[in-house]
Amino acid sequence: MSNDSADRIVAGLRTWLAQAPPGARVPSNRALVAEYGASPVTVQKAMRTLGALGLVESRPGVGTFVRAARAVAPPDYGWQTGALRSSHTRAPVLATPLRLNPSDAIGLHAGYPDRDLLPERLVRAALARAARGDAALARSAADGLPELRAWFATELAGATPPGVTPPAPRDVVILPGSQSGLSTLFRSLVGAGRPLLIESPSYWGAILAAAQAGVRVVPVPSGSAGPDPDELARAFAETGARVFYAQPNYANPTGAQWSPDLADRVLDVVRARGAFLIEDDWAHDLGIDTTARPIAARDDAGHVVYLRSLTKSVSPAVRVAAVVARGPARDRVLADRGAESMYVSGLLQAAALDVVTQPGWRTHLRAVRHQLRARRDLLAAGLAEHVPQAHLDHVPPGGLNLWARLPDDTDLGRLARDCEAEGVVIAPGTEWFPAEPSGRFIRLNFAGPDPDRFPEGARVLGRVLGRSGARRAGA
Repeated sequence: MSNDSADRIVAGLRTWLAQAPPGARVPSNRALVAEYGASPVTVQKAMRTLGALGLVESRPGVGTFVRAARAVAPPDYGWQTGALRSSHTRAPVLATPLRLNPSDAIGLHAGYPDRDLLPERLVRAALARAARGDAALARSAADGLPELRAWFATELAGATPPGVTPPAPRDVVILPGSQSGLSTLFRSLVGAGRPLLIESPSYWGAILAAAQAGVRVVPVPSGSAGPDPDELARAFAETGARVFYAQPNYANPTGAQWSPDLADRVLDVVRARGAFLIEDDWAHDLGIDTTARPIAARDDAGHVVYLRSLTKSVSPAVRVAAVVARGPARDRVLADRGAESMYVSGLLQAAALDVVTQPGWRTHLRAVRHQLRARRDLLAAGLAEHVPQAHLDHVPPGGLNLWARLPDDTDLGRLARDCEAEGVVIAPGTEWFPAEPSGRFIRLNFAGPDPDRFPEGARVLGRVLGRSGARRAGA
C-alpha cells in the first residue's frame, strides 16, 4: 500500500481505537499527517470513513473523539416473518462470486476480471464522451440504441455460414446486463411452474434467476466436453420442456467449449422438439486457445435465443448486454423488458458502443488473451505442484475459471472457512449445481488480482486440504 493511503490510516486508527477508552481524544489531523506521511486530504478521508463506521465523533471547534458505545435495544423485525411467509426460493443472501475481496486476501472466488484486464483508457474516454453527448439527457428506445443493436447483429452475422440468413438489428434487444436478461428469458420463454432444462453444473446466476422466475429446473449432466445429446433428448421427452439453457463457449464453471459436431447434434435435438436453446455467450471475448463459436450463427429459424454481455470484457460498471431473438420470441422479450425496466441507460449504451468500435478494442482483446493464458497456466501449475488432491479434468480453452474436483469426503464449507482464515478466498462448487452435486468441486478464478500470489494461494489450499484429510483419517 502507498504511504498516501486512507486505508492504511483507517487500519492503524482502528487498532488504536480498540484500546482507547470512550471519549478519548483522537490525535489531530496535523499529527496524523506527520505520523503517516500522508496528505491532509487523505487524512480527512480516513476520518470520514471512521465516522461513517460509527467509531469516532467530531465536535466542531473542539476535536474528534472516540465514540462511546450506546446500549440500544435491537429493533424487532419478528412481524415480517408473518408478513413474508416462506420464501419460494432458497437463494443465498450473497453468492460467493459477488463477495468483495477481503483486504490483503488472495481472491480466487470472484466472477469478474481484475481491472488490469479491462480497457480502462478506452472506458474512461468513452464515458467522458458519452457524458458530453445527447445520451446523457435523453431517454433511450425500449429496445436500445439502433447503432448498438446493429453492432451486436453484425458481430453474430460475421460467424454466419453461407446459406443461413444473418440476424438483423431488429432482432436485437439491449439489456441492463445478462443477469437481467436471464430473468427475462426464463419468464417470457418458459413461464412459472414449467420445466427448464439446464446443464449441471451451470452458472449459479442462471440457477438463481430460474428460481426467482418460478420455473422448474431439470438438470442435464454436462462436463468438460459439454452435455450428452442423448441425455438431452431424453430430458426433453420425459419433461415436455421447450427450453434448454446452456453455455457452449467456455462454460461457467467447467470452462467447456462444445465441438462443432456436438453443437450440431444439440441443435438437431432442439429443432426436433420444436424447442428453444438459450445460448449464454458470456465469455465471447475471453477466448485463450480458441475463439468463441456461437451456435446462434447456424440457426435462422428462431430456435436459438442468443445472449451476449459486455460486462466482463468492457467493465463491470458498464452493465450492457443484448439478446438476439427472432419472431414472436423477440416480441415477448421486449414486452418483459418494458415492464421490468422500460429501457437501458442511453449513457451506458453510448459508452459501450464507443469502446467496442474503437481501433484499440481489438488490440486490447489480443493482449487480454495472452494475459489470461499466463494467469491460467500459473494457477494450474500451482495446483499441480501444491494441491495433488485437486483433479482438473481439463484446462479450459477460454473463460476465467478452473473447475477442480476434490476428494469425495471433503467438507467444502469448512475448507472454505479454513482457507479464508489463512488469507485465501475460494468458491465451493455447490452453488453451480441445480440439484445435488455430483462430487466435491471448487471453482478458482484465474482472472483476479495479484496473479503473482497464485502460487502462494495454491500452497495455502494444499496445506489446508492436507490438514482436513489428516483429520478425517484420524477420526
